[in-house]
Amino acid sequence: MTEGQTVTVEATGETVGEAKWAALRELEQRVPGLDRESVQFQVVSEGERGLLGVGFTPAHVIASAGAGAVTEQAAGAASDASHGAAEIVERIAAGIGADVTVSAREHEGAVTVTCGGADVALFIGKHGQTIDAIQYLANAITRAEGGTHEVVVDAAGYRARRTATLEKLAHRTAQRASATGQRVALDPMTPVERKIVHEALKDDPEVETASEGSEPNRFVVVFPRVLAG
Repeated sequence: MTEGQTVTVEATGETVGEAKWAALRELEQRVPGLDRESVQFQVVSEGERGLLGVGFTPAHVIASAGAGAVTEQAAGAASDASHGAAEIVERIAAGIGADVTVSAREHEGAVTVTCGGADVALFIGKHGQTIDAIQYLANAITRAEGGTHEVVVDAAGYRARRTATLEKLAHRTAQRASATGQRVALDPMTPVERKIVHEALKDDPEVETASEGSEPNRFVVVFPRVLAG
């Protein structure tokens, strides 16, 4: 981001808080080292849940980050962990023939490696299967080399968009399970995506979640708490 430039993104979510979180994640991909405290939010719509999820209108927010929104730590030299993670992802990308640019930043014990370029669609793969596999492999290599940080691999804001989609799916499924009193099984997902669904519903007082099946066809089941007893 050049001096004086403002980056603005829009996002939606089940609630205003979820919409703000999705917008923040998108900004973090576009503004490496973003200082979250400097982000300004405009609530376009607070959304409306509707009866049993029918007629649901998502919350809608606009988030902006202006000049000076980068932390001092991020403005300095990249850490060894960032360099190492970037090199691992570069090697993997080259191995699958994906021509992408790679950048990395470290934040709160994790390194986010962001990729872009002409082959970003190939890098992400169908339903995100390739990028999830790359992230899994990058973490395995990092641990094998003695690293302790988590590596998150992203491309073209995929993680934020996919997370928002899965969280919406999780809440709609929870409403369905609660309304019908029946367990609802979702389609098979990667471990990364199943974790997002579990996290989205972990504080829901009306439902519980569990993973069933075997890889690569393991899936999440959402069921009302009355069935858990």
